[in-house]
Amino acid sequence: MLKNITLSAEDVLIHKARKRAAANQTTLNTLFRKWLEQYAGHGASTSDFEQLMGSLSYAKPGKKLSREEMNGR
Repeated sequence: MLKNITLSAEDVLIHKARKRAAANQTTLNTLFRKWLEQYAGHGASTSDFEQLMGSLSYAKPGKKLSREEMNGR
């Protein structure tokens, strides 16, 4: 369900932003929704990383490779 919110900004800023959005074939509403999704999901990337690292816990580093071994083809 979508909810309306009210934002305040200078007229000039809104005019410039709408002009730029139109040039990119989008709207301020669409841009704000995308920003809000990214902003709200910002903390999720940390838990996603921790979950990935947990799933890879079975991997154990082996011996330390020499320079020749790392560069060998």
